[in-house]
Amino acid sequence: MKNIYAELLTIGDEILYGQIVDTNSQWMSVELNKVGIKVIRKTTVGDLEEEILTAFAEAEKRADIILITGGLGPTSDDLTKPVLAKYFKCGLQMNEEALAEVTEFFVSRGRELTEINRQQAALPTACEKITNPIGTAPGMWFNKGNKVFMSMPGVPHEMKRMMTEHVIPRLTKKYPLPVIHHKLIRTIGIGESFLAEKIATWEKALPPHIKLAYLPSLGEVKLRLTAMGDSLEQLQTETNKLSESLKNHIEQFIYGYGEDPIEVVIGNMLREKKLTLSIAESCTGGYLSHLITSVPGSSEYFLGSIIPYDYQIKMRQLGVKPETLEKYGAVSEPTIIEMANIVRAKFNTSVGVATSGIAGPGGATTDKPVGTVWIAYSDKYQTVTKKLQLSKDRMINIRMSSVAVLNLIRQSLPKET
Repeated sequence: MKNIYAELLTIGDEILYGQIVDTNSQWMSVELNKVGIKVIRKTTVGDLEEEILTAFAEAEKRADIILITGGLGPTSDDLTKPVLAKYFKCGLQMNEEALAEVTEFFVSRGRELTEINRQQAALPTACEKITNPIGTAPGMWFNKGNKVFMSMPGVPHEMKRMMTEHVIPRLTKKYPLPVIHHKLIRTIGIGESFLAEKIATWEKALPPHIKLAYLPSLGEVKLRLTAMGDSLEQLQTETNKLSESLKNHIEQFIYGYGEDPIEVVIGNMLREKKLTLSIAESCTGGYLSHLITSVPGSSEYFLGSIIPYDYQIKMRQLGVKPETLEKYGAVSEPTIIEMANIVRAKFNTSVGVATSGIAGPGGATTDKPVGTVWIAYSDKYQTVTKKLQLSKDRMINIRMSSVAVLNLIRQSLPKET
């Protein structure tokens, strides 16, 4: 089955200047992918007629479907309609149905219909009007051979309504579309290059209709299998078998599948095992607690935390021995062991974890450069520590340390309770 390709074109200086973030393209990409339409390019152009015309021509060469957002307002800098009319070699004409809809929009809200607003109903004669049920700018559908140009408002909720109710249903009727299925495998504790090396043989054996993508982020790498075919059930079976066989290569690094991040997975593990958690975090400054509590229902297993940032707080409020800090320093294995054990006892939880390090950019010593971090896990059976040597960037160090603690919990939780 032939692939159907789409290009997304956003129009407006405000997007190029960074005054508005283009969230439309991301949303459209997800929705088009669900029905088997592959987005091959996203383009943004400013409010210049020549640039918009060039973008239309180039998109037409590459894609079957060109979806356009923005530039449909009533002011002089909104050029999409006149440029579309020029591209399709037609004039603008008042569309009576669109005028009735625009009039009703203003009258129903007790507002005056000005001449500028009335002109929003003037559409290129080559287009088919698509109703905008929640706004004043109609959509415009153009057929050019077997290709489609669709222009929509840039206002996200108006565009989404139009896409959902009109555009996607029409596209699925017009084009024979393949089934696309994604399988997301989440790994942690291994870098992208090391991961690629470990699964190279497995990756080379993938069938031609299934592709692998590496999606790295701080502390983890997601593997996405994308399968294309005619049967969703068959693709699901194939990708499930492949993800199972992947365990032979990297099972210790796989922590989950689908959309759940590591903090959700850890929360589920604690809930299932009926365990509770407390945290003493120094260098992460509350970020680890933030991740834990971002999960709905985390109060079932998370009792609380303390942020003993200062030496005195580590001693007085938490209870780390002064001699430990004096002899080894705050960023050390003996200190982190005490922090994890003490917070578990203070909060009377099943598990206690702790962080202490030099997030940067200052505070480094010869033997403890920026990015040196100690983390610890404590339960009634064991205390586990790990030394991290991270980056020179403060926020990266905070985030990676927090993710590393979550992975340490995953690795260290008792199999049976």
